[in-house]
Amino acid sequence: MGSCLSAESRSPLPDSPSSPAWGVRRRKSTKKKMGSRNSSFDYRREEPLHRIPGRMFLNGSSEVASLFTQQGKKGTNQDAMIVWENFGSRTDTVFCGVFDGHGPFGHMVAKRVRDSLPLKLSANWEVTITNEEVLKEISLNTSGSLNSDGTPFVSVDEDFRASIDIEETDKHPEIFQTLKESFLKAFKIMDRELRTQPSIDCFCSGTTAVTLVKQGRDLIIGNVGDSRAVLCTRDKDDTLIAIQLTVDLKPNLPAEAERIRKCRGRVFALQDEPEVSRVWLPNNDSPGLAMARAFGDFCLKDFGLISVPDISFRRLTEKDEFIVLATDGIWDVLSNKEVVDIVASTPARSSAARALVETAVRAWRQKYPTSKVDDCAVVCLFLDSDSNSGSTAANNWSGEQPATTDEVNGGTEQEDLSGKTCLVRSGTARTGEEILQDEEEEEEEEEEGRRKKKKQVKRTVQRK
Repeated sequence: MGSCLSAESRSPLPDSPSSPAWGVRRRKSTKKKMGSRNSSFDYRREEPLHRIPGRMFLNGSSEVASLFTQQGKKGTNQDAMIVWENFGSRTDTVFCGVFDGHGPFGHMVAKRVRDSLPLKLSANWEVTITNEEVLKEISLNTSGSLNSDGTPFVSVDEDFRASIDIEETDKHPEIFQTLKESFLKAFKIMDRELRTQPSIDCFCSGTTAVTLVKQGRDLIIGNVGDSRAVLCTRDKDDTLIAIQLTVDLKPNLPAEAERIRKCRGRVFALQDEPEVSRVWLPNNDSPGLAMARAFGDFCLKDFGLISVPDISFRRLTEKDEFIVLATDGIWDVLSNKEVVDIVASTPARSSAARALVETAVRAWRQKYPTSKVDDCAVVCLFLDSDSNSGSTAANNWSGEQPATTDEVNGGTEQEDLSGKTCLVRSGTARTGEEILQDEEEEEEEEEEGRRKKKKQVKRTVQRK
């Protein structure tokens, strides 16, 4: 499960997120970092991410994937997504991920993780492969002995070495062992940099991350939070079935709740939403986080919240058709089977993600008419891309949301950071005025559709 205590903590947590003392310590620690030019957050000066071939993070599609995100009714869209083909300059390798931000600056955290985590994973993958090759050569040359005093030549983080079960070596191929270690290191470094970097306040803001690397038929998944990955495959009767590849890491899971409580965090649900377990500080009824693992949210990192990913492996077969990664805006209203059926029935693969989001939005309005529609982000990765998919590389739909400046610049947000650092409960209930406004918008859309049809009929009559 990983440690519940943060090894990178530079000072004890204050009694309150808004404590003046905490703010002073925060500024003091970040001041030392301001002159640094080695942080991975400065990579944009070297190579603009949005110009890297095969890397997509806006609404669109390629021959192997379809992406779409849509803002809900809660405010700024805090979801982010990415597909990176030829990941790490490796052929037949793709990285995918979706990220669901939360808290005052959750949208910025999600974009930062989207941009930085794949780079860290690729770098650690390369280092791990190099280290393994060195160790193998040393082992061959010394008949299994590393050196005279028994100390390894290559230093590896002991915490994450220990988390790799020795028995798994016989169960999974070598790529899983290599990438598992790389995932663990990359996630740890990502969370540590979020704590120390000065541009985003992550004390009570964070993000989920469900990510995968597919190389050939090998699939490795790293998951933090309650976003989800689902595989569409066929059974013996050639019927489509949905297989959930990840576990929603929520506080109601016994193992997660036990870890949090051992670290003095509290887990309970509110009376008005008894089905949603949340994580709370020991002596304060905040922030009420509805997940047990996340990037950021440092107000809870000493009380059981962790960013250690749950990592799994699967060997894909010819029966497997596609994988859907999505934030909880999808899963809260659609079942795994419904999601698989929607994607499979979409005429063109290029519009699969968009069709799924639009269906989820309609389901929100039908199932929860008094609740605000959540943000949605979807990545559909097609596993038999050699077949006729009806999509073209870099194809964007005419209805695509316009790219904002921060999206084009890979997440260089120029936003006001003077907001409160306390994570309040997200308001999900819609007011009567908002409900009426939504209904008016739908009526206007329907009226506009009727006017267009009338014009088309009129033109047809005139031509005759």
